[in-house]
Amino acid sequence: MERMSSLDAIFLAIEDERNQMSIGSVALFDGPAPPVDAVRRFLAGRIARVPRCRQRVREPKGALGRAVWIDAVEFDPLDHVHAVALPGRHDGSGAAGDADLDAFVADLFVTPLDRRRPLWEVWVATGLDGDRWALVAKVHHCMVDGIAGNELLSAILTPAPDASALDDAVGAIAAPGAAAAGPGQARESSWWAFLRCNAASALRTAGAHGRALAGVLARPDRSWRRARQVLLAAERLWYHRPHLETSLTGPIGTRRRWTHVAVPFADVATVRSALGGTVNDVVLAAMTRGFRDLMLARGETVEGRTMTAMVPVSLHVPGEHGQVGNRVANVHALLPIGDGDPRSTLRTVHAHLDELKDSHEVDATGLLLRLGDYVPRVLADRVVRLVLHRQRNVETVITNVPGPRRPLHLGPHRMLEGYPIAPIAGRVRITVAIWSYGDRLFVGITGDRDTVPDLDRLGRGIERGFEALVASARAVGTAAAAPADPSP
Repeated sequence: MERMSSLDAIFLAIEDERNQMSIGSVALFDGPAPPVDAVRRFLAGRIARVPRCRQRVREPKGALGRAVWIDAVEFDPLDHVHAVALPGRHDGSGAAGDADLDAFVADLFVTPLDRRRPLWEVWVATGLDGDRWALVAKVHHCMVDGIAGNELLSAILTPAPDASALDDAVGAIAAPGAAAAGPGQARESSWWAFLRCNAASALRTAGAHGRALAGVLARPDRSWRRARQVLLAAERLWYHRPHLETSLTGPIGTRRRWTHVAVPFADVATVRSALGGTVNDVVLAAMTRGFRDLMLARGETVEGRTMTAMVPVSLHVPGEHGQVGNRVANVHALLPIGDGDPRSTLRTVHAHLDELKDSHEVDATGLLLRLGDYVPRVLADRVVRLVLHRQRNVETVITNVPGPRRPLHLGPHRMLEGYPIAPIAGRVRITVAIWSYGDRLFVGITGDRDTVPDLDRLGRGIERGFEALVASARAVGTAAAAPADPSP
């Protein structure tokens, strides 16, 4: 039994019919598709090795304590791995295309995961054109963030192809329920054990806070300066004047749209070489162009405007392995959508992100995200839900997670593409998730079905954003390589 962290508990607390808090991915593999049963058994055996994937959430009764992770009784990983044959195109032209896959993903991610079971599922999707097949993974956000999701991926896929892996999996799990041996057969923990776990965790947290307080009192001048900086950052985050209302924010419904695009990673290298900036700078500059094009197409004014994107910042320690759960904070990046020049946009984004590094916004958001460590759970849940539904500053969420550059395989099959899936919630109608793999950046875009009928337009705008940055970079390179004018 393990007490859920305050940040993980937030994602559990804010979930409701309109705010489904599952994240996931779509991985496309080369074909032909293997036998579905072999893939199901292979995945079941691999995923069952991750302890968190064998656990379910036990929620508290009333105001007592916080949710905990407990071993699931009679856990069978095969119950979480499903198969679907995607229907062919509506025009009857044969195999399913990308639009059919997008529609399946959008429908899948509005169905809540069963909290009585481990909070994950994987779908083996066949019937795709181009001799491809897909894995669609769905995990509750209280289990993982993007970086931790990479850890789960590494438990399933391998850097080298293994022609016999799928055949071996069929023999390893001979019958449904066989993989459930061990922890899956654990007895349901008692209510007293639940209380003891919460009490012990609360005491450890209190001890850590006590030691931190002692450090604060030992250096009052430095501590006061830091506290003042964090409070000023919090004011900028949550209390500055909101933007004018646009179609990007507002009430959301219960249905979703999802689409995806991919761009060569070499484009990012080209831009960085000629124009400078980090990978994240280039990505956010391209996103700025995408949202600019979307708003202009909707007839909205962008001149002189910025938009606010919440950008998660990973707090995972480099090199750590086997860690799940959320370890993130957020900054609010101001994207200059009123600037139509790609070079100028990149310079502005780079300068702003440099400023944010010293702004203590990460510390300020950390206070909110760890609120459950300082106040009773019921109060923390209410505050977080209030912020989610009442905030008027954030207009989108953009998350960029680095992935492996080397190819990954499921048995003998190479993963060709991998697209991340992020949820929308509160008043934010569109989120964008980016994942780098191999030689490309893969972009997954989630939108509210009722209010974002033009989600594909944003995808095309993001592609044009990268193209414009590359064209500008090449123009700079051409100018630098041109011989000097010999005329007086």
